[in-house]
Amino acid sequence: MLNKTHAVILILNLLIFSCKTSETIKSAAKPNIIFIMADDLGYGDIGPYGQTKIKTPNLDELAAQGMVFTNHYAGSTVCMPSRASLLTGYDQGHASVRGNPVWTESGTPVNLKRNEITVATELKKAGYKTAVIGKWGLSEGVDKENMPSEHGFDYFLGYKEHRHAHHYYWDTLYRNSEAFILKDNNFALKQGKYTHDVFVNEALSYVENEKENPFFLCLALTIPHLELTVPEESKKPYQNLGWPERKMNTKGHYKNDKEGNTTYAGMVSRMDRDLGKLFDKLKELGIEDNTIIFFTSDNGPEYEKKDRFFNSNGDLKGGKRDLYEGGIRIPFIAKYPGKIPAGSTSTHVSAFWDFLPTVCEFVGVRPTNIDINGISFAPELLGNSKAQQKHDYLYWEFNEKQGPIQAIRQNNWKLVWKLEGSPELYNLSTDIGETKNLALEEAEKLNEMLALLKTARTEHAEFPLITRKVALQKRK
Repeated sequence: MLNKTHAVILILNLLIFSCKTSETIKSAAKPNIIFIMADDLGYGDIGPYGQTKIKTPNLDELAAQGMVFTNHYAGSTVCMPSRASLLTGYDQGHASVRGNPVWTESGTPVNLKRNEITVATELKKAGYKTAVIGKWGLSEGVDKENMPSEHGFDYFLGYKEHRHAHHYYWDTLYRNSEAFILKDNNFALKQGKYTHDVFVNEALSYVENEKENPFFLCLALTIPHLELTVPEESKKPYQNLGWPERKMNTKGHYKNDKEGNTTYAGMVSRMDRDLGKLFDKLKELGIEDNTIIFFTSDNGPEYEKKDRFFNSNGDLKGGKRDLYEGGIRIPFIAKYPGKIPAGSTSTHVSAFWDFLPTVCEFVGVRPTNIDINGISFAPELLGNSKAQQKHDYLYWEFNEKQGPIQAIRQNNWKLVWKLEGSPELYNLSTDIGETKNLALEEAEKLNEMLALLKTARTEHAEFPLITRKVALQKRK
C-alpha cells in the first residue's frame, strides 16, 4: 500500500499532468472537429494497419501526421447502435439504441429518444456550427420526426434510414427534414449520381462556408458497405493484376457489381482519394492547423468476414455481427497539427462512447449527462499518457438472430458469451486472434468476468436478454 506521503505526491503529479492537458487545450483557438466514419471498413483494410493490396496514400499520410490507435473499439458490431454510442457517450449496456431496426422485442424500430443529447448538442453549447453529412440511419420508420436537427445538428444531408444507405444510386436523400431528390438516380440500374460523391462535394462546400466559424462535421460515409458498386474509373488501377475473381450476387437486395475484389478495392481507394480532397481543402482555406481530424469505421468488415484475400481483419477473428475482435476493433486515427504527436501510436483501450467527453474536454465544456460511460482520451491524444484515465471494462451486446451475444473486456481479458452457448474467455495479450478458449483453464478469472458481466447493463424493454428467435416468435 502507498503511505500518505507517496499518495500525496501521486495526486499532485496527476493534477500537474491534468493541468498541462487543460492548458494545452485552452491555449489554442477552438479547433474545428471533423469526424470521418467509413461503413464496414475492416481493421486491416487501410495502409496504416497493414493493408498491402489496396492503396490508401491519403490515410497513410494522415497516420504519419497523427496518432494511430491499436485498441480502439466501435460502439457495436452493426451500424445503428454503434452510431448511437458514438453520438451519446453510452455503451451498449446503457444506450437507448441497442440494435438495428427489426431486432427489437416489439418489431418497432428504436431511435434516439426525442431531443436526446449528443456530441453535437454539447458542441453547440461551445458555439460550434454542427453538421452530419452521409448516413444518419437513426430516424427509422418516422417521417420528419426525430431528425438530426433534434439532436444538435444545424445541417444534415444524407440517408435518413439505414436500408436506403445500402444503395449508392438511391434517389431520395434528406436535406435537414425535407426530401432531397436526385431525379436522375435509379438504384436498380445503378444510374445517376454516386451518392458517395454527393456527400464528399457537400463536405467540401460545408468547410468552405463555415471556415470562419468553429465547426463540427460528422462525415458518415457509406463506403465500403454492401452493395459493392463503384464507377469504373476507380476499378482500373486494380484490373489486370492477376487477382482472383470473386463473383457477386447481382440480383438480390444489394445491386452488386459482377466482380467483388476490384470493386471493393476501388471503393476503398475512391474514399481515400476523396478524403485527400478534403484534406487539401483544409490547407487551401488555411484552417488545417486548427482542425482535429478523426478517421474510423463503424464496425468490422462484412465483405471479407471469411474470405481473406485482402486480410481485412488483420490478425483478428470474425467480422461484422461478431463480438470477436474482428467485429468491433476498428481503425482509429487522429490528427491535430502541433498538438497530437505526429507519427505516434497508442495502445490505449478506448471506444466510441469516449468521443463525446473527449471533444468536450477539447472545447472546454462539461458533458451534460454525468452518467455517460465514456472517458475523455484527450490526455492520450496530447501525449500525456500518465494522466490518462483508463476504463475498468468495456461492454458490448449484439441483439440479432444470432444473439443476444455479450462481450466484455477488462485489461487484457475478454469474455464472449452467447446466451444459449458456453462462455469463451481469451487473453488478448497473448492471443489477439481469440483462438484459445481459456474458460476451463482459468476458472477463477472466468467467474470474475461473469460476475462483472451481470453488472454491466441496465434493462431495456425492447432489448431483453432472451434469444431473438423467442422474440420473433412472440410477435407472430
